Order: sequence, then C-alpha cells, then structure tokens
Amino acid sequence: MPSEKILEAKKAEVAAIAERLQNACAGVIVDYKGINVADDTALRKELREAGVNYTVTKNTMIELAIKGTELEGLGECLAGTTALATSDDDYVAAARILCKYASKHENFKVKSGFLDNEVISLEKIDSLAKLPSREVLLATVCSVFQAPIAAFARGVQAIVDKNGETAEAAAE
Repeated sequence: MPSEKILEAKKAEVAAIAERLQNACAGVIVDYKGINVADDTALRKELREAGVNYTVTKNTMIELAIKGTELEGLGECLAGTTALATSDDDYVAAARILCKYASKHENFKVKSGFLDNEVISLEKIDSLAKLPSREVLLATVCSVFQAPIAAFARGVQAIVDKNGETAEAAAE
C-alpha cells in the first residue's frame, strides 16, 4: 500500500488537473506516441507561445479529475499515451496547433477534446483547427466595420472633387 505522503501528492495532482479543466475554455487530448524529442520540444514551444498548457498526464489521474463532471465523456479515450492541452482564453489555439502537428506526424493523434465544459467530437475539433486565430478574426471584423465608412468617405471626396472641377470650369 502506498504511503500517506504519496497518496496526498496524488490527490493534489488530481485536484490540480480538475481545477485546470474547470478553468479552461477549451482543451484537447492527444496520443503523443512515436514522436522524437526535437519534435516534442518544438511542439511544446509553439503551444507555450500560444498560451496553451500542455502536459503528459496519467490516464488514471485524468479519470479521477473528470469523475462526476460534464467532462466524464473524455474517459472513453483515455488509453495508451496521453497528453492534455488546455487553454484558458483562446478557444482554437490548442486544436489548431495540435491538428496541424498531427497532420504532419502519422503516430501523433488527436483523441478527443472539450469546449466550455462540453465534450466535442473529432469533427468539431477539426473545424475549430481550421478557424483563423483570434487576431485574424478581429482584423476581419474591423475591416467589415470600416468598409462602409471608407466607402462613404470616398463618395464625399468624389463629390468634392467633382464640384471643384465645375467651379474651375465656371471660373475659366
């Protein structure tokens, strides 16, 4: 039987995973089997820069953390090697980076994911991965708002230019 110290450490780890899952707006579970250290280091760097928390986690720890929550459906995919990627504020970063990585490495597979404490299908994860980044989406919205104003300004300028030409013609 494990010592009391080990049990307390494991309980603390389960509590930390449960809190991490509860605070995350989105997350992805992957099977990282078969990748080398250099690729894993590059992947972790890209995830870290995007604000995604990525850790290799024991399946039993995740199972205990999701027990009795809305994310209990994630338990079906917990077999083999498992890594958990969560994001607190960006809904698409983890899915985008990990799906892109999985498309380049045949052994690396996306198992499951969640969005706002709801388990989502692999199809939804793929569609999330295809969305542009938050900055690109905000720039698109800004350009949509700016387009009518810019068109109005060009129209006013055309009227001013046209009236200026008729005034010059009348003066000559």
